[in-house]
Order: sequence, then structure tokens, then C-alpha cells
Amino acid sequence: MKKVLILESNETFAHELSDYFEREGYTVCGVTGDGAEGYSLLEKNTPCAVVTSLLLTSLDGFTVMERAKKAGLKADFVVLGNFSDDKIVGRVIALGARYYLMKPVSAEIVEERVAELSQEDAPMPAREKLERRRAGSLDERISNIFVSIGIPPNIKGYNYLREGIKMAVADPRVINNVTKGLYPVIGEKYETSASKVERAIRHAIEVAWNRGRIDAVNAIFGARVYIGSEKPTNSEFIALVADKLILENMV
Repeated sequence: MKKVLILESNETFAHELSDYFEREGYTVCGVTGDGAEGYSLLEKNTPCAVVTSLLLTSLDGFTVMERAKKAGLKADFVVLGNFSDDKIVGRVIALGARYYLMKPVSAEIVEERVAELSQEDAPMPAREKLERRRAGSLDERISNIFVSIGIPPNIKGYNYLREGIKMAVADPRVINNVTKGLYPVIGEKYETSASKVERAIRHAIEVAWNRGRIDAVNAIFGARVYIGSEKPTNSEFIALVADKLILENMV
């Protein structure tokens, strides 16, 4: 049976989560708002997932994840927080969280995300499982890059840009003809026009550059690629990220 650990300082919400998970067939192996106690429960019970808030007593959620990562504990973390700051979200992802959910959030949504993680680990043919793992790793790496340079997930260009990068990783030749070979495909998938895809991707890149994170951009690409207000075209940015991922053997 699937085991889940709940670390939440709001007692009412903690018990709401616990009750909902139990109704959905999970074994709840602990409910606490104390980070130190929560880490101890994590070590003893090896749950498949840990639902944790960032604000806990004794140890905060960051510290719990840091210690779990250092100890090599394999539970998937679904993090609940009140912060939308890019640096905080980036740190959460860097520590290995699979999802970051902004409060207020319903117990149903939290359980749905944990269920998605459980489905990823369900038995399946080895080839299919490998392909899904690769796809998940690629999505996570792209999301990490976006967080680092300041592309927020709430704008349309976020998904379009991620899709374009995945297409370029699968077939780098597509970057040579983004107008006819990339934008229309993304537009068809998201039921919009190629021109709207192009504009949304351009906007996403502009948002990142307007936040002034040029150092973060250059750090990701390993060189001083851009200076000041200079920014890449859509195709240049997609090609840069795709090349980086290919070189990192992400696929």
C-alpha cells in the first residue's frame, strides 16, 4: 500500500490532508508540524511521498529536504508554500521537490499530484518506463532552467517555449525553420495560431531579460553569452537550451 508522510504546521489542514489520503487508500505514516519529528518519521517509515510545508517548527521544510537529500532518502517531495518568489521556488526545485503548490490548495489537488508520482513508478514495460523517465527528467531540467533565469510558469510562453525546446532536442534540424516547422506544430497542440505561439515565446524571453538575470543566463550556458539588454531571438534561445541539454546527455 502507498505510504505518505504529512508535514504541516496548520493542524486543521494537516488532518484534512490525512483524512483525504486515507479515504483514497493511502497509509498515512505520520502527521506533524515539527520538522525534526517529521525527518525522524521519514527515516523510519520510508514513505513513497512526503507532503511538506516550508514553514515548520524545529526544522523548516528546506532543512528537511536538505537532510533527506544528503542522506540519500528516496521519497518524492510535494511542497506547499505561501511564497511565489523565484529564488524560493528555485531552491525548492534544486532540493528535489517534484511539485511546488501555492497555498491555499485543496487536499484533492495535493493527492492528485502524489497520485501522478505513484503512477510514474507503476510497473510497465522497461522501454516505456525508460522513455517516461527520460521525458520527466527533460521536463524537470527545462523547468529548472526557466526558474533560474526568471521565466514564470503562469505565462503562455512558458509551455510553448518548453515544447519548442523538447522538439529541438528530439530533432535539432527543426531550429532551422521555426516559422513553418516549430510554431505551427506547437500551435496545433495548444489549439492556437503559429503567430500567437511566436509572440508568446518572445514575451517569455523578454520577461526573463527584463528581470535582469543576465548573470544567471550566462552561468547556465557556461559563458558570457549575453551582456546587458542584449537578448536572443526565439530560435537562438531554443537552440542554446536544446544544445545544452543534448550535451548533458539528457536524452
